[in-house]
Amino acid sequence: MMFLIIAAALAALVLAVSYAAYRIPFYHPDHSESPYDLPPEDQYDPYREDMTALIKDADSQRFEPVEITGQDGTKLCGRYYETDAAAPLLIGFHGYKSTALRDMCGASELARRQGLNALFVDQRAHGKSGGKTISFGVKERLDCLIWARYAAERWPGRPIVLIGVSMGAATVLMAADLDLPAEVKGIIADCPYSDPSAIIKKVGRDSMGPASIALYPFILLGAQLYGGFSLTAASPVKAVARAKVPILLIHGEDDRFVPCDMSREIYDACTGPRTRVTIPGAPHAIAYILDPDKYGQAVRAFLMSVGAAGVKAR
Repeated sequence: MMFLIIAAALAALVLAVSYAAYRIPFYHPDHSESPYDLPPEDQYDPYREDMTALIKDADSQRFEPVEITGQDGTKLCGRYYETDAAAPLLIGFHGYKSTALRDMCGASELARRQGLNALFVDQRAHGKSGGKTISFGVKERLDCLIWARYAAERWPGRPIVLIGVSMGAATVLMAADLDLPAEVKGIIADCPYSDPSAIIKKVGRDSMGPASIALYPFILLGAQLYGGFSLTAASPVKAVARAKVPILLIHGEDDRFVPCDMSREIYDACTGPRTRVTIPGAPHAIAYILDPDKYGQAVRAFLMSVGAAGVKAR
C-alpha cells in the first residue's frame, strides 16, 4: 500500500511539474501583445525609433482582413495588402509572442518597394487567431501549408514566397518538406532557429543555467500532455534536408537570442538550392533595419532567381 501511495504521489508531482513546464514556454491564452511593445534589452536601443516608424507605417496601410481555418479547426487570421493585382505574393509569419505588424514591419516596406503583394498572418495563439498553445513551429508549419493553399486557390498561378522572422522563420522552414502548392516558389527565413528543442535548451541555459537540464524532460512531457504536440516531431534542419523549394537564409551576426550559427546549421543541412546572407552587427530580427540595402538586394536577387520578382523590381 505504501508503495502505491508513493507511486501516486510521484506521478502527481511529475504531472504538476510538467504542467508548470508547459505553461512557461507554450501556454499563451490572452494574445495581448502590442506591435509597439519592443524588446527591452539595451541591444535594441539604437533601433527603437526606426522600428517604431516602420511599425506605424505598416499599421497605416490599407488591408483586407482574412480568416481561414486550420486543419485542427483553429481560427487563423491575417492581413492582405495589395500593391499590384498581378504581382507575386509574400506570406509572412511573425515570431514568438510577437505580432505580424512588429515582426513584418520591414517586410511590409520591402514588399511595397519591390512591387509585391503581402499576406501577413497572426500565428496560432497570437493576435486575432485562435488557440492557446505555441508549439514553436510544430503545429504552425501545418497552418503555413493551409495559408499557402488558401492563397493558391484564391490567386491561382500567382507566384508565392513564404517569409518568416525568428519562430516564423522556423515555421516556414518546417513547411519546406510539406506538400506545398506549385505556386510556392521559395522560402525566406530571417534569423531561424535550427530545432525547437535546441532553442528551448539555449534559452533555458541563458535564464536558469545548468538547472534547466533537469527541467527539459518535463517540458517535453508537458508539451505532449497539455499542448497536444511533440516538440521533436519537426525541425528546420530535418525539413530542409527534404525541401522542395529554394531557400534564402538571413541572419544578424550579433544575434544573442537565436545564434547565427543556427542558420549555418540549417544551410549545411539543406540539400536543395540555398543562399545564406549575414548582416554584421545586427541583433535578433533587426537585420533589415540595420542594413536595408543589403537585405533588400539579397531578397531581390532571390525573388528574381525563383521567378517571383515584383513589378517594380524587374
